[in-house]
Amino acid sequence: MSQHVKSEVDAGILTLTLTRQEKKNSLTNDMYGALADALEQAETDPAIRVVLFQAEGDSFTAGNDIGEFAAQATGAFKGELQVIRFLHALARATRPLVAAVQGRAVGVGTTMLLHCDLVLLAEDALLSTPFVNLALVPEAASSLLLPARIGHVRAYAMFALGETIDAGSAVAWGLANHAVPANALRAKARQTAEQLARQPLGALVTTKQLMRDAATLSARIDEESAHFHERLRTAEAREAFTAFAERRPPVFSKLAG
Repeated sequence: MSQHVKSEVDAGILTLTLTRQEKKNSLTNDMYGALADALEQAETDPAIRVVLFQAEGDSFTAGNDIGEFAAQATGAFKGELQVIRFLHALARATRPLVAAVQGRAVGVGTTMLLHCDLVLLAEDALLSTPFVNLALVPEAASSLLLPARIGHVRAYAMFALGETIDAGSAVAWGLANHAVPANALRAKARQTAEQLARQPLGALVTTKQLMRDAATLSARIDEESAHFHERLRTAEAREAFTAFAERRPPVFSKLAG
């Protein structure tokens, strides 16, 4: 387990807490690996009936660690990418997934919510999927799930323009169940997870399987990932990451697609 992912099992609930608050809980390869391990464990552990995602600090997650993105873009990153394991674990999960989200949920911080069965937001939550801003493409099967949930034009604006939506809009659009005061978020999420844990697990699992086609989601994850990693090696991506490091707006107009 990564030092930045805390795992606890109590009363049938596996709680996974992101604890890298000094970096806005941006996700490293080790953190993705720890999350994937935990989700895979939940599938085989009869003591786990529900999985609850939450985070310390003022943000749920700033998305993928930008330094690791840049290292992948230049070929400097070595080792096995764990993010794909995590995304597939989300797609294949049969246990109910609950999320408690405060502050910013960027990139995968939003797309992972599309795999959660119940989502609770703090009133200060802001959701965004600015993949194109970084010259990348959607992931986590979000190119399939997000337009199905909120419609093409809204989803395209979130992907292509990097538009951010607030908690009220997220609830109104069907991305979350409730928006609550930040100081009530953890309690509300825990209460929701406990309510699910008291339900008959077999019926919950079957209901989720009827509502989602895991094979279709996994296939889209693989398709997106191939494009994602191809885009990471483009001149557009190099410009995006260079501009980010230099704290300036990127200039894409003179680059080939």
